[in-house]
Amino acid sequence: MGGLGAYSFVVFADKLPAAAIPPSSDQIRKDLDRLSPHAGVRSSVPPGDTMTVTDLNADFLVAGGGLAGVCAAIAAARHGAKVVLVQDRSRLGGNSSSEVKMHVCGSHAVPGWRETGLVEEFRVEDAVRNPQRSFEMWDLMLYDKVISEPNITLLLDTFVYAAKKDKDRITEVLARSDKTERVYRIAAKMFCDSTGDCRLGLEAGAEIRTGREARSEFNESLAPEKAVDETLGSSIMFTSRRYPKPMPFTPPSWARKITKEHVRHRQITEWDYGYWWIEWGGDRDLIGDNERIRFELLSIATGLWDYIKNSGEFPETECWALDWLGMIPAKRGSRRLVGDHILTQDDVTSRDFEDAVTIGGWPLDDHPARGFDRPDIAPNTSVATPPFNIPLRCLYSRNIPNLFMAGRNISCSHVAFTSTRVMGTCAAEGQAVGTAAAMCVHDGIAPREIVRDKQRLQTLQQTLLRDDQTIKRRVNQDSKDLARVATVTASGQEAGAEAAKVIDGYLRDVYERGERTEIHQWTARMGADGAWIELKWDSPRQFSEIQITFDTGLRRTLMLSGDGSLSEKMIRAPQPETVRDYTISYRRAETRDSNELVSAKGNYRRLVRHQFTPVEAQSIRIHVTATNGGIFARIFEVRCY
Repeated sequence: MGGLGAYSFVVFADKLPAAAIPPSSDQIRKDLDRLSPHAGVRSSVPPGDTMTVTDLNADFLVAGGGLAGVCAAIAAARHGAKVVLVQDRSRLGGNSSSEVKMHVCGSHAVPGWRETGLVEEFRVEDAVRNPQRSFEMWDLMLYDKVISEPNITLLLDTFVYAAKKDKDRITEVLARSDKTERVYRIAAKMFCDSTGDCRLGLEAGAEIRTGREARSEFNESLAPEKAVDETLGSSIMFTSRRYPKPMPFTPPSWARKITKEHVRHRQITEWDYGYWWIEWGGDRDLIGDNERIRFELLSIATGLWDYIKNSGEFPETECWALDWLGMIPAKRGSRRLVGDHILTQDDVTSRDFEDAVTIGGWPLDDHPARGFDRPDIAPNTSVATPPFNIPLRCLYSRNIPNLFMAGRNISCSHVAFTSTRVMGTCAAEGQAVGTAAAMCVHDGIAPREIVRDKQRLQTLQQTLLRDDQTIKRRVNQDSKDLARVATVTASGQEAGAEAAKVIDGYLRDVYERGERTEIHQWTARMGADGAWIELKWDSPRQFSEIQITFDTGLRRTLMLSGDGSLSEKMIRAPQPETVRDYTISYRRAETRDSNELVSAKGNYRRLVRHQFTPVEAQSIRIHVTATNGGIFARIFEVRCY
């Protein structure tokens, strides 16, 4: 029998089924190109009879569950709107999720200007709850944040595929979930496209832009001479780790053959987390060619790991092995919706806006459209910019009056997009949009009317500031905040960081070129009994809420990353500057006895609100008894309502 087995193998080895012979890389590319719907005709395909139709009603429908969509949904929900959040994948977070594992970049590129608001809430929560740096735990945290909001209905594994309009306004959308065999028919008053690819805007007939505008259109020095239908490519990330023994790697047959010439402009100094410059497809249809782009990115990634492991250039990787390789092309750009204003290069570098609602600060960071297929040039060109304001007019559609947008699809030129596309900026846009949407629902107006009505616009901006959103050159002017008219004293204060700074209207210190130029916080050295700050009024005031903004070390980078060397520079724990334990007490006018109102322990958050049965008091005292490691008590702002 042994001889017969050997004989059988020899006879039939050259007649194996065709499927067992790997196709060539060129054949794979031809097959994938055949699937790209370049000549396809768009049509509306109704759901089959097997699907159950479920009707939902909401104030605000958010399409897309990346960070922009998550922040839009949470902000609107916290301001009283009933929200439906539709996400086409099983996880929230988009490119920051465990499906892609891209760290959240943003205005922290300018030292001292890390975004505040919801994205800071997420970052600090993740640093405390996830010291092990697990992207899956980041996913879980975002899921917890969303489902813990009673005003949000979350639909995962569901995608928006049609929109119904009454004249120019969207009235409802259709969203399909094959996992639950349901079609959701969702009616709402306001809508937000945070899909990145403008999926909802496309179905609604919103005005859309693509490609790179000609230099002359907006007088942008960084734009090409002539318009071209190209953008930035997509990337696939990988992670690796060290093992106690040698770990071989055999690439698939279709992996690219990478040489030193391919990476002469690309740094390979570490390999635990790589690489944003594994980029391809900016000169193709980022949507229709998704399968071909996925293949090319996997071909580059596996070929690059083969080069790292087997070229002999990096012998120190002998015991390293891949432990995760992305399968979803992480898009940078595709379509952009057009709003009442198109943000441009000059806007980013030198202009302010009356209707400013959030900041950006990532450099103007452009990439060659062909990405890795341009080994002769650097993988990006970066032009630093100071933090800049983004106007509300860039965050709603010009021709669909009840459609907002937040994320990489906002209204901007390609040049401005190279800065606004990053997730920290997108998240802050989402918070602005969600807050504005709740106002529109409450007042029965369209977003454009907020810009036209100066009082409403100021109300929106003041609401965002109260929620810890950063808007440059805007300060607290909330007439309802009783703290603004108090006299402030303290147990002590550092030079330039006096007690009165907690009511100066600013939520953060100001940095220029990496140096702190303005201090807007109270800072006092902790003594044996801690440190205290007191607000006193000329007559008793009644209030039921005290809001405190603490210091969470905004001058440092803080984000979840697979990059070990970058993460070593962060504090994956409560930030040491943040007040941990404190009490709040108050005194009535007719007595010197103090009454304890709040006793807080274990705090690590930046924005904290304490609500209670209304009290009448002539003074309150915040007594800090412990920090998370710092030797100073620090508070940016105190508000009373």
